[in-house]
Amino acid sequence: MLLDQVATRLNTTPEQLERDSLRVYLERKLRLTESELFLLAERYGVRTVFDLDAAVQAGRFHEPEAFEDYFRFDYLEGERESLRELLSQL
Repeated sequence: MLLDQVATRLNTTPEQLERDSLRVYLERKLRLTESELFLLAERYGVRTVFDLDAAVQAGRFHEPEAFEDYFRFDYLEGERESLRELLSQL
């Protein structure tokens, strides 16, 4: 199996290689998620999806223009928490 071959060449165990690889993958996904959240937050001048909702309710943004971003923001915040939880379990 390729995992065994790579682990042998890197002088590590397949289990350690798998765990390290998973950590790197999750950290990368977390960075990408956080960067997308940062871009959305900057676009609207908010920090959370709740802040964006409050800004729409206050009339700073029209709902149609922020509609898709609101749901994307909400999804990304949930994804960030899931990734953090998974990383903490490694």
